[in-house]
Amino acid sequence: MFYPTETNRHGLSHDPFKAIVAPRPIGWIGTKGRDGSLNLGPYSFFNAVSDRPKLVMFSSSGRKHSQRNAAETGVFTCNFVSRNLVEQMNLSSAALPYGINEFELAGLTAKRGELVDAPYVGEAFAVLECNVTELIEPKTLSGEPSESVMVLGEVVGIHIDEQIIREGRMDMSIARPVARMGYMDYSEGSDVFELLRPQVPNDLIAAGKG
Repeated sequence: MFYPTETNRHGLSHDPFKAIVAPRPIGWIGTKGRDGSLNLGPYSFFNAVSDRPKLVMFSSSGRKHSQRNAAETGVFTCNFVSRNLVEQMNLSSAALPYGINEFELAGLTAKRGELVDAPYVGEAFAVLECNVTELIEPKTLSGEPSESVMVLGEVVGIHIDEQIIREGRMDMSIARPVARMGYMDYSEGSDVFELLRPQVPNDLIAAGKG
C-alpha cells in the first residue's frame, strides 16, 4: 500500500506513522516552574542527537508544561524509564492543570539535580541533567510552523544506579528499558544482541582513494 501524507488516507483504523517510527525511547522530563511547582511528564518524541557535546531533545505537541518550564528556567532532567517504573510513568502522563505535582501523584521521590535546579526521579536507574541550548519550532514544507516545539539541551551531569552496572557497562537485562511503539503499545528492550561494525577490506579502501 501507499498513501500521500497530505491527505493521510491510509484506510486503516489508526494512523500508522508512529508505529513505523518505533521503538522510540521515552523522555521522562522533570522540570520546575518559576513558581516552584514540580512537573514530570513522558515524551515519546525524544532522543539523543549528539555525543560531542552530549545533546538530547524532546518535542512537545503544543506548548505543554515541560516545554514551558524548560523555556522559562533553562534546565530540565531526563529520567530513564525502566520496566519497574512503567506504571508510575503512565500516571505522570495524565493531563493535569499546571502546578500539580506528578511526582507526588505517581508516588515518586523528587530530588533536586546536582548541577541544575530541576527535579529528577530518585527511583530512576539513570538520569541526565540538562541545560537548554535551543528551542526550535519545526516548519512545514510551506514554511508554516508546526504545532510542535522542540527543546534541545546539553547534558551537564549524569546519574547511574550502580546496581545496573556489570563489567563496566549498563546491563540492559537488569535495567529493562521501556520504549514507546505505535498506538498504546510499549516494548521492553532487555532482549539485547551485539553487532560489531564490519571492517572494510584494504583493497576497497585503496580503490576509493584511487
